[in-house]
Amino acid sequence: MPSIRLQKGLALANVFAQIGIMTTGVTVRVTASGLGCETWPRCNQDSFVPVAGAGPAMHQAIEFGNRLLTFVLVAIAAALLLAIHRAGRRRGLKVLAWAMPAGILAQAVIGGITVLAGLVWWTVALHLLPSMILAWLAAVLFVRIGEADDSPARRVVPEPLSWLTILSAVLLAGVLVTGTMVTGAGPHAGDARIEAADRLQMPIQWLVHFHAELMVGYVCLLIGLAFGLIALRAQGPAIRRCLILIGLIAAQAVVGITQYQLGVPELLVVLHVTLAGAITAVTGALWASAVIRERAVGSTRPA
Repeated sequence: MPSIRLQKGLALANVFAQIGIMTTGVTVRVTASGLGCETWPRCNQDSFVPVAGAGPAMHQAIEFGNRLLTFVLVAIAAALLLAIHRAGRRRGLKVLAWAMPAGILAQAVIGGITVLAGLVWWTVALHLLPSMILAWLAAVLFVRIGEADDSPARRVVPEPLSWLTILSAVLLAGVLVTGTMVTGAGPHAGDARIEAADRLQMPIQWLVHFHAELMVGYVCLLIGLAFGLIALRAQGPAIRRCLILIGLIAAQAVVGITQYQLGVPELLVVLHVTLAGAITAVTGALWASAVIRERAVGSTRPA
């Protein structure tokens, strides 16, 4: 029977893989490799793999590499799902585990639609946002998998503070949506052939400020939550996760301000999206810490 340590290892690999495919996805975008494979599910009309001369070799390699990473995600999700079922874990874990391959399949279809639609900005936005949801769910699964199935769930974060957590998640959703809109109106179209008409027709300065103001509201709620948790001496990892999350957001703010001042350089865009994925995952872990169970035998201390 798969051990708790093995299950947690696979769950952690799943979290990193979900964030990693965001990194490669945004790399596709900032290198203008989005149509390196011009169709889907094939790479081009004649082959499932890149064909020499059908497009710039670098663009083909980056886009096809991003597609191949999907199979890595599927392999990790399948191994995790099998481990949870073979271990006879509780139903809630099985539901979360099934959400991983289902979400990856849906993402593959959305990615295909994005390519077939010629990288219109809103299709690209729809392609990123489900990855954020999967990162959230993957983090919740990682947290829950280390809890004993036969231990009763107990609330360690009072209901009023839990509402702060929920509200912060709503603001995070707003931050992510407006972030995709900033990208949709910005200079990185994903391919040199994308015309101005395919971009979001809104002033990017306005979008940037709205995006930043939502982030300020988000971090203010988290700071209030942290003070409340400390004052009540909340049990479990909620305080630690909240402080880690605030630190990540501070780093993200530095990256965001710097990339805006420097004219949105490609490397900082990649870092910004990767940090957004990490922030989303830690927010999921923080949300899960409101209700906890005793640790399962063989599980390490929760992160």
